[in-house]
Amino acid sequence: MTYDPNQHDHRRRAAVLLAATAVFAIFAVTRVHAAGGPTAPGPTLQQVIEGVRTWLVNLLVGLATTFLTIGGVKYLIAAGDPGEVERAKHALRSAAIGYALAVLAPVLVDALKSIVGGG
Repeated sequence: MTYDPNQHDHRRRAAVLLAATAVFAIFAVTRVHAAGGPTAPGPTLQQVIEGVRTWLVNLLVGLATTFLTIGGVKYLIAAGDPGEVERAKHALRSAAIGYALAVLAPVLVDALKSIVGGG
């Protein structure tokens, strides 16, 4: 295999993009967490379940976005290598599954709420 100086630049750009996405995701999650939280001294079951729903959706969206970013970066730096392209596609499929679970999370939490009698 020959040395390609452009490949090093692509990897550096990919690492910077991944780091920026991680910083943005951490900032977004901490801002949502800081904005939420119970206002009453003792949270009710309804508040706890709503908190679980928010936490679960944020976690799934954050992970899915990370996998989407990783998959996109891997796809860009694959340079036609079939093994790398397949790994990139796997990361993109993982992102799609994560987004689907994030969409379904409120439904699952509502089912849990009806089971425990929270509403």
